[in-house]
Amino acid sequence: MNYEWSYNPPSDAQLKLAGEMAEELKINPVLARVLIARGIDSVQEARKFFRPQLTDLHDPFLFQDMQKAVNRLNEALGRKERILVYGDYDVDGCTAVALVYRFLQQFYSNIDYYIPDRNEDGYGVSRKGVDYAQETGVGLVIVLDCGIKAIEEVAYAKEKGIDFIICDHHVPGEELPPAVAILNAKRFDNTYPYEHLCGCGVGFKLIQAFAINNGIEFSSLIPLLDLCAISIAADLVPIMGENRILAYHGLRQLNSSPSIGVKALMEICGLTNKEISLGDIIFKIGPRINASGRMQTGNEAVALLIEKDQQAAGKLAEQINEYNEQRKDLDKSMTEEANRIVKTLEHRHEHKSIVLFNEEWHRGIIGIVASRLTEVFYKPSVVLTCNDDGMATGSARSVPGFDVYKAIESCADLLENFGGHTYAAGLSMPAQNIPEFRRRFEQYVQENIQPEQVNAILRIDAEVDFREINRRIVSNLKRFAPYGPDNPKPLFCTRQVYDYGTSKVVGRDQEHIKLELVDSKSSNVMNGIAFGQSSQARYIKTKRAFDIVYHIEENSHKRGEVQLQIEDIKPQEEVTP
Repeated sequence: MNYEWSYNPPSDAQLKLAGEMAEELKINPVLARVLIARGIDSVQEARKFFRPQLTDLHDPFLFQDMQKAVNRLNEALGRKERILVYGDYDVDGCTAVALVYRFLQQFYSNIDYYIPDRNEDGYGVSRKGVDYAQETGVGLVIVLDCGIKAIEEVAYAKEKGIDFIICDHHVPGEELPPAVAILNAKRFDNTYPYEHLCGCGVGFKLIQAFAINNGIEFSSLIPLLDLCAISIAADLVPIMGENRILAYHGLRQLNSSPSIGVKALMEICGLTNKEISLGDIIFKIGPRINASGRMQTGNEAVALLIEKDQQAAGKLAEQINEYNEQRKDLDKSMTEEANRIVKTLEHRHEHKSIVLFNEEWHRGIIGIVASRLTEVFYKPSVVLTCNDDGMATGSARSVPGFDVYKAIESCADLLENFGGHTYAAGLSMPAQNIPEFRRRFEQYVQENIQPEQVNAILRIDAEVDFREINRRIVSNLKRFAPYGPDNPKPLFCTRQVYDYGTSKVVGRDQEHIKLELVDSKSSNVMNGIAFGQSSQARYIKTKRAFDIVYHIEENSHKRGEVQLQIEDIKPQEEVTP
């Protein structure tokens, strides 16, 4: 991929402040510059960033409707009503359902859960789900990670005497469903100070409020934080503010005392006795939970996450792992086919978006394919297939900075239904509307996407020379974790580096470069690895200067040794001044 490099050098005042912060915090001055570059410009803010505290979580009653939600839940328990915990079939929805169900199950037994079938129910709250609630005697439904647009379905439930509490984080429409309470920080009348919680995060705030109202110790919520960490990582929400607190303590729970179901998943992923990061969740744990909803209904995922028996959890984890293997095969074949189609499209280089339709593609995989297309072609992408009723249904993914939800919303008159947020959305429409949708979606993207959003950009946190890199910096960098959106792993740049003479191409297909480098300002030799960049090897061996952008890591094979993970290499002759 051809990257553009973006770097804003610090001012003299910022450099002075960085020096003061570094001394006070006892960290490498380079990292104080990184903090300032990310808007953390006081010692107090930095300490909160480095040591997230559960006591800094916001008061859950700041949510509009929270008191109503807690009152209705108390009422349901007092009357011994049957409660149904209802959630989406993705990771966020399944973890949210498991979290609320596990919490309530500690002291209430008249409770059930429901995950909609992607093919039979469609997305979100369905009439089929409401009918199930009526048939099983449910009086209250707590819906998580969906429901904000289920106006007709909630009204249908209300006619049957069933109340709803909606916990969602997707963008509402102009009208809200007739629920008893709607907890969503994206409401137009929002009073909550943080709007980036995932669905599981909103569910956590509900049980936090319930615990406060009923005199339940906060410590009883801590065992559920592993589910929060999984959903935050998988849903790719910003890892700052309240999400950072929940993710930080969720990872601590995950690494010290995970629930039986989560532990079974970790074992099947080969993560036993390993320090789990958000990256492990994104690439290993999350896809397996998602596979249950993609290949089946998602019920198995919730069953695993609430399981109390180790042997039963092991069997469920094996089943979910098998779903994931099936998902990978479909993912590979569909992605290859989608890539081939894109490469044959007329005028594809002039287009700023991708919209593909294939009525035979698997509904559970189209979101993954849309993500892959966005990564490869760096364009907002929509991938559509057909429902059993002939309706086209699809998933959209976006590039950093571009709001794909608004792009879809601009075509609302063509759609049967749509929902989502800035970087991911779902939609459905009559199949005959696809050509016009493709035209108007492209027109919106052409008119609204910014120049900096059409190229892959490496945002550099600090320019350094090799004299500033040592073992201490690696130790200090660990305090920046957990990483994710709005808090990526710090990126560094060093100008005018040279091959020390021992760099070589490695890998089974000779696709990587193992480097030993020196820069123009010191005699320090730095080890590095550049994955997939063997095309630069010939230039590097000429001993001419080049610039690099990289992450600073600890060498996984030689503990304590610093290694640069090089993301991009630019020969000096290519560098613009």
